[in-house]
This record gives sequence, C-alpha cells and structure tokens, in this order.
Amino acid sequence: MEDAAARLASDPRYIALVRKRGRFTTVLTVIMLIVYFGFILTIAFDKALLARSVSGGATSWGIPIGLGVIALAIVLTGLYVWRANRDFDPVIDALRAEYGA
Repeated sequence: MEDAAARLASDPRYIALVRKRGRFTTVLTVIMLIVYFGFILTIAFDKALLARSVSGGATSWGIPIGLGVIALAIVLTGLYVWRANRDFDPVIDALRAEYGA
C-alpha cells in the first residue's frame, strides 16, 4: 500500500492535478476573502456609505451588498464544483483505476 502511495505521489498527472487544483482554490479563496473583508471593513470604517437608502426607501445599500457577498460565495462554490467535475474528477478517476483505490 505504501509503495502504491509513493508511486501515486510521484506520478506527473497527480503532481499536475495537485498544483492545478491548489492554484484554482487559492484564487477562489483570495477573491472571497477580499470581498468579505472589504464588506466588513466598509461596515467598520464607513457605515454611512452602506447606510444610504436604496432609491429613497427603507432598505439601505448594506442589505443588497451583503446578499451579494452571499451570492458570490454560492457562485464561487458552483464554479469550483463545475471545474472539479469537468477537470479534476476524470484525472482522479484515472489515477484510482491505475493505482487501485
């Protein structure tokens, strides 16, 4: 078993998969962190900006922007799942078939 794990860890397809997936998840994480902390820092340091009314009504800009942050998280999750199904899973399946998992 350890021999198969060592062979898998040195397989160029596995190494490329780990690098590609790592870069992709890093980009998605950085995007989400920038948006989330940008929103939180805006709340902390410029409340008036988010307290402005949307078209003169009772709803402030903070509500739709906050919902936008949540929507972005859902979209980024969907993007990861789509890419994983399309790019990562076929490679993983081939490696599993070859190395037995």
